[in-house]
Amino acid sequence: MAGYQTPTDYDGASSHAAGTKHTFSLVVLTSLFFMWGFITCLNDILIPHLKNVFDLSYFQSMLIQFCFFGAYFIVSIPAGTLVKRIGYQKGIVAGLLLAGVGCTLFYPAASMQQYPLFLGALFVLASGITILQVSANPYVAALGNPATASSRLNLTQAFNSLGTTLAPFFGAFLILSVASVGFEQMSVAEQLAFKAEEAEAVQAPYLLLAFALMLLAGVFSVISLPQITEHQQPSGEPLDSGSVSAWKRPHLVLGALGIFVYVGAEVSIGSFLVSFLTDENVAGMTIDDAAHYIAYYWGGAMVGRFIGAAILHRVAAGKMLAFNALAAITLIVVAVLGSGNLAMISILLVGLFNSIMFPTIFTLAVDRLGASTSQGSGILCLAIVGGAVLPLLQGLLADAVGVQLSFVMPIVCYAYIVYYGWVGAHK
Repeated sequence: MAGYQTPTDYDGASSHAAGTKHTFSLVVLTSLFFMWGFITCLNDILIPHLKNVFDLSYFQSMLIQFCFFGAYFIVSIPAGTLVKRIGYQKGIVAGLLLAGVGCTLFYPAASMQQYPLFLGALFVLASGITILQVSANPYVAALGNPATASSRLNLTQAFNSLGTTLAPFFGAFLILSVASVGFEQMSVAEQLAFKAEEAEAVQAPYLLLAFALMLLAGVFSVISLPQITEHQQPSGEPLDSGSVSAWKRPHLVLGALGIFVYVGAEVSIGSFLVSFLTDENVAGMTIDDAAHYIAYYWGGAMVGRFIGAAILHRVAAGKMLAFNALAAITLIVVAVLGSGNLAMISILLVGLFNSIMFPTIFTLAVDRLGASTSQGSGILCLAIVGGAVLPLLQGLLADAVGVQLSFVMPIVCYAYIVYYGWVGAHK
């Protein structure tokens, strides 16, 4: 399979030293995957929390995901240009610093109790995460044997899922722990004071995240990582093919649509999990209890990525992608038509089959791009805007037909992923 070559891939004794350095690099890079997974999953806690604080509709509450993932659409191409100019490592530092600023902005947003300010803080935070994505994903893909790029990226993405698994517990404890018993019996002044307390519940958690991000930026500014220059030509292609725009590669364009629908489906499911589990037709849980179950959804993705990293050494990436998408469709159909524990378990198991989708689509899409890889990475991160658009669509459906039936929307998304894995990735 054509792929990447790096300046550190040599024969003989130097290959052992390069391999050792690659191992260290992959270890420290996993901290980034963990951190942005943790931060992204906190949105699933913010949605029901701010929906309650500001008395929002489902559509209005989905503006949280719209602003967060909308940043990918606006920032990805400039981020690709920035990373190409300053390099992957400096791009990582820049992304961490900007994300830290975004977390800090949650403090004044909560103090002023303004929903638009929360949305602005999320946009800044997501802009930093976008730069991290554009820098780290192709960096990991380039560090090592091109034939195992999907496996390697799945392994690092497993630590992204570890972050998404732990975040619901962190958010439920520090953000959703404010009790609202007897709210209707409070006086107007007491209700306003309680709403202020709820809004301010996000300040400490996001200041802690800001500190962690700034600390990581300091670490990545001083450690030594392999210098990965622009990717060389894939073998067997004309010498000038690297100058061809990534937009002219069908498998990249179709892969970008795959990223769009995958991220949209994954984010929509996570965003509506609390509402789904609190529905009387499903589990009838309290918001606080339902928040803990988000961890099972994302934890399934973590387990699946460790398993997938091993399986992808033996099974073609496209075939495994198509199989997982078919499994996700089956589970969502059961969740939509079922009730009680059957519906709850089915929707939570979707996370297990989501596991390998993003990194597999990503590596299939950037394969064979050569010198256009940086541009391709930016386009793929641009497509993450699906996480902004499709949750809004599901929000409209939920307001119109109810939360449970609104899960028909992700089914359409996974149907396209079946097509990409089986056919589109090979065009």
